Amino acid sequence: MKFVGVTSCTVGIAHTYMAREKLLSAAKELDMIGHVETQGSAGVENELSQDEIKDADVVIIAADVAVTGEERFAGKPIVHVPTNTAIQTPKSLLKTIQKKLNSKRFVR
Repeated sequence: MKFVGVTSCTVGIAHTYMAREKLLSAAKELDMIGHVETQGSAGVENELSQDEIKDADVVIIAADVAVTGEERFAGKPIVHVPTNTAIQTPKSLLKTIQKKLNSKRFVR
């Protein structure tokens, strides 16, 4: 599975970056490809490219606040979760999304 994601928390510091690292680490362990943008106190970092978005099977938005630029993902399945889900159970999250994608039961 290939995914892109955006992480953002209320303060824009710890949880934003922890969620990104946990998702990318879990993706590597599960042999998945992920690219994750952060929208934190320092602004947008690791901004997603149009090619990364185009090639992704799904978009994961792990955020506790509204993120900017969500219109870039039009036509893609989008999963919204709080940052704590991405931090505490990233492997489970990715496996569940992959299972839903494989079964074609994904809800947009």
